[in-house]
Amino acid sequence: MIQAFIQARMSSTRFPNKVLKKVLDKSILAFLVERVKRAQHIDQIVILTSVQTEDDAIENEAKHLNVKCFRGDLNNVLKRFYDAYIEFPSQHIVRLTADCPLLDPDILDQTIEHHLNTQSDYTSNCQSNSFPDGLDVEVFTAKSLKTSYKLANKPSELEHVTQFIRNHPSDFIINEVCSPVDLSRHRWTVDEPSDFQLIEEILHCIYPSNPNFSYKDVLDLFAQKPSLLQINQHFQRNEGLNISLLRDLINGYE
Repeated sequence: MIQAFIQARMSSTRFPNKVLKKVLDKSILAFLVERVKRAQHIDQIVILTSVQTEDDAIENEAKHLNVKCFRGDLNNVLKRFYDAYIEFPSQHIVRLTADCPLLDPDILDQTIEHHLNTQSDYTSNCQSNSFPDGLDVEVFTAKSLKTSYKLANKPSELEHVTQFIRNHPSDFIINEVCSPVDLSRHRWTVDEPSDFQLIEEILHCIYPSNPNFSYKDVLDLFAQKPSLLQINQHFQRNEGLNISLLRDLINGYE
């Protein structure tokens, strides 16, 4: 069994309540769930949020979208994933984040297939950042999650679920799916208000006539409207992770 665990919270420091911001009367989270449901290899979707009162809204949205919801630790996201796995066990887990409404189902399936075919412990399409930021897919085994939960101790490893695996490549079979063309300059995630502005523009242009659009359709839109590229190009990729790694150093972790 393969489950998609979508981590979501309302308390984003840079853009609060972002995952329930609406475009065309749908939340950002709803667009993501809709696209994950199109994937061929996902058996169940579970939204993982926190026990904070403000995240009641995410649980309500999960009910509206007819998907499971698990509520756990706000800051120790690794524990939240492990506890969710105990309640919803499966052989393989796909980690997705709720701020990626343009996720491509074909890339999701491709990454899962590569993971299974190579019998990997961990497979992603975001280690070398060849795809646009916002199409990230991470797949890992239940065994890898258990090992991470047992051994991880750095703050960054607790906040960023797969960081322990990445930090110990000799202990895991790790593989990657790369884009044939470097698309790393594109930023399609929603971390800042200007990110949302771009996503809003993309969805208004594409979704009404082509709700099953692919990432290539988005690239075609940029070719027609190159000015869109300028909306959010001034932000750093993986800013949240970089901040966590800095905290590790400040707190004496190497």
